[in-house]
Amino acid sequence: MPPSDHISRIQAEWARERPDLDVAPQGVIGRLHRIGVLLTEQLCLVYRRYGLSEGEFDVLAALRRAGDPFERAPGELAAHTMVTTGAMTKRVDRLEAAGLVTRRRAADDGRGRVVALTRAGRDLVDRAFADHMANERRLLDALTPDEAARLEPLLTAWLSRLEPDR
Repeated sequence: MPPSDHISRIQAEWARERPDLDVAPQGVIGRLHRIGVLLTEQLCLVYRRYGLSEGEFDVLAALRRAGDPFERAPGELAAHTMVTTGAMTKRVDRLEAAGLVTRRRAADDGRGRVVALTRAGRDLVDRAFADHMANERRLLDALTPDEAARLEPLLTAWLSRLEPDR
């Protein structure tokens, strides 16, 4: 019998109280949700070490992934980080105040803007990303290599069906 966890106890209570409902989906969804919460807590520990929120790290990483000259339009940044343009503006404001990004008018569109990493922003995100990858490795090492290898394609298939247009 598999080890009992918090989700198993919740399922057992619902099965007792609502035997007319299939509570099996909670086994996957509840655990994924709980794992997501726990992983986010662990990932944010690294971001905070660099004085960043999760969202700020996301913006810096999206700019760094863009390649030289490490810049994107705000709308493109929002699409790459899956937040609204309003939320993106607040993040960029904080990063600009910290000297990690700059904003300028787009060369091809005087109304458009471009957000770019500063040298300090690039140095910071490069250091933070290296620690982030080490942290993700540490977290993934809770699984055997075989378990991780089996899990990734399942999650990839499911995610591609849940967000087919992204």
